[in-house]
Amino acid sequence: MKAGIHPAYDEVNVICACGSTFRTRSTQRGDLRVEICSSCHPFFTGRQKLVDTEGRVDRFQKKAAKAREMQAQKKAAAEAKNAKKIQ
Repeated sequence: MKAGIHPAYDEVNVICACGSTFRTRSTQRGDLRVEICSSCHPFFTGRQKLVDTEGRVDRFQKKAAKAREMQAQKKAAAEAKNAKKIQ
């Protein structure tokens, strides 16, 4: 390895949003801040946790509710049309 061309590989603190901290090594200077870690991730804890970044879950739920509403309206219109044909 050539001297002087590689970044410094020092110890840094990793701080999670849940409050958990641990030390690791990185080329980044300063502390690393993460949203989720092995202490709070559902895969490791076995608990279901809704991780919502930038409101993505809310947008999806609104879109799904709107789709269900549109489907109900189409069904009601089709039933009304069939009822008209029968009369």
